[in-house]
Amino acid sequence: MQSGGETARAALDPRGPGERGAALRPFMRRAPLGRQDHCHAGFRSPIQSPRSSPSVGINKETLQGEIKELKEKDLALDQEIAQLLAEGYSLDELEKHISLLHEYNDIKDAGQMLLGKLAVIRGLTTKDLYPEFDLELSD
Repeated sequence: MQSGGETARAALDPRGPGERGAALRPFMRRAPLGRQDHCHAGFRSPIQSPRSSPSVGINKETLQGEIKELKEKDLALDQEIAQLLAEGYSLDELEKHISLLHEYNDIKDAGQMLLGKLAVIRGLTTKDLYPEFDLELSD
C-alpha cells in the first residue's frame, strides 16, 4: 500500500505504472537531442547595457526640447479641461456615463453569449439569429 506522498508522486510521474524503471519517453525530454554547445555558453541578456543604449547619444538640448514640448502639451490639456468645465461638463457626469457604458457592455456580452448558445443548439450561426430578434449586424 502506498502512502499519500507516494500516491501523489506516482500520479505526477510521466511514466505509466508498468514503466517505473524505464527511461523517459522521447517526447518527454527536457533538452533537445543533438549538438548542445549553446547550452553551456554564457548568458546574454536581451536588455541592452547602458553603454550600448541609443539614449546615450541624446544631448542636453534634445532633452530640454522634449521637456518644453511636454510642458506645452500639459498646458494645452489644462486649457481644454477648463473649457469643458466652463461648458458645463462635470467629473461626476463623466463617471456616471462610464459606469453606464460598463453596464451596457456587460449586458451586451451576456446577450451575445445567449445568442451563441442558442445558435449552437439550433445548428446555426449567430448571424442567422439576428433577423429573428430584430438585431442589426452592427449591434
